[in-house]
Amino acid sequence: MDKFDRVGAEFIRNSLYSHMEPTPEKQGAPFPDYLPPNYPDSDLIPLPDPTQSNLGHADLRQIIEQRRSVRRYDENAALSMEELSLLLWLTQGVKKLSEKTGRSLRTVPSAGARHPFETFLAVRRVESLPIGVYQFIAHKHALLPISSGEEILGQIGAATGNQAQVLTAAVTFIWTALPYRTSFRYGARAYRYLFLDAGHVCQNLHLAAESIGCGVCAIGAYDDEAVNAALGLDGQQQFVIYMASLGKKAA
Repeated sequence: MDKFDRVGAEFIRNSLYSHMEPTPEKQGAPFPDYLPPNYPDSDLIPLPDPTQSNLGHADLRQIIEQRRSVRRYDENAALSMEELSLLLWLTQGVKKLSEKTGRSLRTVPSAGARHPFETFLAVRRVESLPIGVYQFIAHKHALLPISSGEEILGQIGAATGNQAQVLTAAVTFIWTALPYRTSFRYGARAYRYLFLDAGHVCQNLHLAAESIGCGVCAIGAYDDEAVNAALGLDGQQQFVIYMASLGKKAA
């Protein structure tokens, strides 16, 4: 067993009994922020109402059986705002929100309904959206522009080792984790739940994309420090946990 395996095994052993340790919640620690800052509406780009969309209605079994990782995209085809709205709704859409705590029930499961993720989008081909990076403000179902231009997309691509599917995707979904949202309730065991929750979200994206003729490739190989820096994250209180490239399927 090499050093990496020993460290991983020790982490798993420790987290097995972490539910017995006092959690921040039981110790009276400050309540986590479950919502991003409340930006002025003038800063936000509203998305079409996904509940009124006629897109994505297809046989679930057929979608699951057809789903595969797709790394080649039609570089002449852009996503519509309606398609992007549906994909965001089916991966992190807020169905019910507590105004008191900010906690939500969403279209994807999360341990204890903690929903520790924020969604960033590296946008290359979406109708009506300039090239750049946006944050999905889920409880308002809107986008917040973060950074514009090809340079930021180049930084994100470089952080993945210039994987071709990232450089040619219409959109790359980037999920960031705020672990305190989950560790507040679950302590060290939260770090297990973060990765389980990330799998739920990305699988929803795979299936949602398949339902509208798009393809997805999940991405776990990236330089953590580089991609966190590109998004202005500290890498501790908030960090990139998973990515996925997406685009219309090439012929």
